[in-house]
Amino acid sequence: MKKDTAIKVSDVSMRFNLSQGKVDNLKEYVIKFITGKLMFNEFWALRDINFEIKKGERLGVLGLNGSGKSTLLKVVSGVLKPTTGTVETRGTLAPLLELGAGFAGDYTGRENVYLYGSVLGYEKEFLDEKFDEIVDFSGIGEFIDVPIKNYSSGMKSRLGFAIATAVEPDILILDEVLSVGDKKFRQKSERKILSMFDKGVTVLFVSHSLEQVLRICDKAIILDGGHIVAKGDVQKVAKIYKNMTE
Repeated sequence: MKKDTAIKVSDVSMRFNLSQGKVDNLKEYVIKFITGKLMFNEFWALRDINFEIKKGERLGVLGLNGSGKSTLLKVVSGVLKPTTGTVETRGTLAPLLELGAGFAGDYTGRENVYLYGSVLGYEKEFLDEKFDEIVDFSGIGEFIDVPIKNYSSGMKSRLGFAIATAVEPDILILDEVLSVGDKKFRQKSERKILSMFDKGVTVLFVSHSLEQVLRICDKAIILDGGHIVAKGDVQKVAKIYKNMTE
């Protein structure tokens, strides 16, 4: 991989096996597997994906529901291992995919800052230093000492976003996270992301909002049925996508 390349995706395909028959227990699963009666339907979420993102570039991923966008981000983030192909990255990577997915409901927001932060790879000393900033940005206030199970989904997402963006990564992977919370918080979170761009962060961004992709990204690709059907300058790709969706 070239020194000025942050992400390189080469010939990546992702296959899922979908069971066609209902299996009620492990014993039945083993019997059907041994006798060859366990049937699977292959589903290829991604097919032969190739692209590179240079350091500091911001690539938007467009596509309708089921086109493979979220699967692609999970593969690049290392959450999923591709069936074929390779993904190479250079630098610290911060994936903002399912905000708050690692929260423990019986623990308070304060405790979850440290639990979720450790899942993201942050040291305790770093979280100590950033704690007040995280709480302030999330707007949780006095609820920081209330169990997470009593939070609304919006509160969980806001706290998750505040924790995940406390770090200053080289690569930022965003999956619809700028749609969390109310309008005020969405604007606040977008400003936060834009401030990270000023520091030269590389971005891979999925959004259903074409306007948001145009504001944030300089390049884009379109996924359709797991294939890349267009890529290049964001203005050019946006026009193709608009024609596809009208």
